[in-house]
Amino acid sequence: MAIREILRMGDPRLLRLAQPVTEFDTDALHLLVSDMLDSMRAVNGAGLAAPQIGVDLQLVIFGGNERNPRYPDRPLVPPTVLVNPLVTPLGDVQVDDWEGCLSVPGLRGMVPRWEAIRYTGFDQYGDPIDRSVNGFHARVVQHECDHLVGKLYPMRVRDFSKFGFTDILFPELSAAEDD
Repeated sequence: MAIREILRMGDPRLLRLAQPVTEFDTDALHLLVSDMLDSMRAVNGAGLAAPQIGVDLQLVIFGGNERNPRYPDRPLVPPTVLVNPLVTPLGDVQVDDWEGCLSVPGLRGMVPRWEAIRYTGFDQYGDPIDRSVNGFHARVVQHECDHLVGKLYPMRVRDFSKFGFTDILFPELSAAEDD
């Protein structure tokens, strides 16, 4: 219903711990989800966490039905609203890959993530979600859930020679970056 301001790195609100959602299928929760979807789509996001718009709730959204211009070569991730998520690695394999973030505009970094995970939680109606995923889908979920514990992807970068401005690292993507 409204495009909300996305907080940027340096804002102390991004470092707080999000609180569990205790009431499902409420007008307030549906409005928040709608605002998050509008905000994410307005800037070609692959996902968005409630703390990124200043709301300290354990709520993330991700995925979509169309190719994302910020990640044109990545597979589609099903559109998902995930409340009170729990992420569990499946195995010991971590993979390094490039990530960006709406709260860290114009930058990308090489970030290690679990290759395969199981995530559980609820949708906005209180219906349970339980999925085992890998690859880009797993990366997106881990990235968004990090926001719920006050962690931004640069905090996970291990090699800062692989961290920089998107338009320098990936000039072909710079036109798609709306941040």
